[in-house]
Formats: sequence, structure tokens, C-alpha cells
Amino acid sequence: MSTVSRKPAAPPYPQAAGGTATGVAVADVVVIDDHEVVRYGLREVIGDSSHQLVGEAATASEGLQLCQSLTPHVVLLDIRFGEAAAAGAVSSFELIAQIRATSPETRVVVFSAHDNPGYVSRAMAAGAHDYLLKGESAEAIIRAIESAAAGRPPERAAALRRTVGMMANRVMNDDGDSPLTPRESQVLTQIAHGLSNKEIAEVLAISVETVKEHVQNLLRKLAVNDRTQAAVWAIRQGLA
Repeated sequence: MSTVSRKPAAPPYPQAAGGTATGVAVADVVVIDDHEVVRYGLREVIGDSSHQLVGEAATASEGLQLCQSLTPHVVLLDIRFGEAAAAGAVSSFELIAQIRATSPETRVVVFSAHDNPGYVSRAMAAGAHDYLLKGESAEAIIRAIESAAAGRPPERAAALRRTVGMMANRVMNDDGDSPLTPRESQVLTQIAHGLSNKEIAEVLAISVETVKEHVQNLLRKLAVNDRTQAAVWAIRQGLA
């Protein structure tokens, strides 16, 4: 169940040249996580800072409603919901894109237990500002909130760029046995990490139609029937 503070939409977070926050500013934060203990912990961390938790939600739909009504400066978002397994449920990656579309001034910081390059790549492609692991300290969480609210690059910006670049450009070792072109191998890597055609297009900066063509070609070359079989082949070959 969501908890909503009845207040107007947050005013712009102060910024100076170069994206540095000026003076003492208060960031309005929304937490979206289906684990009550995580929400409680973040409530305590934010409560001990100069910032304020204006709402929290346990589902994607509740979280999107909060963002639309409150337009917070920052959203802390879990990358995987228990509801995501349900048919037709909105994934966290889709939710990131929806939040960015409906509340462009809100920056999303993914707060995840999964140190997975594929998740990082998908989250950043969807529009996340930062990707933070749940093992981080309270101080690191607050710094991430402040950097996101002020529009500064995240502390791990360089590492995040390397991860996204690695996932976009990773190809199979050239041992002479691969029937795929380098680009087809790149597409297969993204398939193995669960990305949709649209998400692969965003990561590789190509059109969806081009992705579809590569998918058809690699399925034919690998003599497999579907994306799942292709992903299994990629994992066995060390591509994912």
C-alpha cells in the first residue's frame, strides 16, 4: 500500500553551473520497493538526513501514481518486484521509462540487490540516473540522492559507463567456431540478459527493425527455434 504526503509538487532542486547544488536544499524522495523491511530502512536513512520521504509504494502502479501526483526530485526503485512474475505486470525497467515520460524532472536511482551487468545496462537504457546496490552505506545512499536531485553524474558514473559499454560491445571470443557476425553476437548477448528488441535497440543505438533482422539471422545460423534456446547457446559459449 502506498503512503502519500499531501503536499504540492516539489519545487526545482537548486543547481549551480556544472550541476552542483547550492546552499542547503531538501530533496523530495519516493521509495518504490515491494519489501517492507527495505522501505522501513530507507525511511530511517532519509529521515536522519536533511531530505524528506514524501511517499512510498510496494507496486509499480502505486509508484507511478505517486510520481505523477508528487513529481519528486528522486525515486529510489527496486529493480525486481514480486509482482513482476505475474502475467502482464509492468517490469521495473518499463516503470523507469514510464516515470521519465510522465515526470521528466524526476530522476530514478535504482536500488538493487543484484550486481548484474545486464540489469545495469537495461536500467540505464530505460533512463535511470544511477544504479546503487542495497549493501551501500547510509551515507552513500544520501550522496546518491543528492547527486541525482542536483543533476550531477553519479559517483560511479565511470564504472556505470564501462558496464553499459561492455554489455553493448561484448562479443564472443574469435575462436573460428562462431557463425555469427560481431553485431549478431552483441544482439545475442542482450537476448541472453533478457532484453526486449526495443531495449536492445536502445542499448546498441540501432533501430528496432534492425534488431529484428539480426534476431532472425542469428536464430537461423544457430539452428534454434526461439530466443530462449539462443540464450542457452550464448551462456554455454560464455557470451553471457
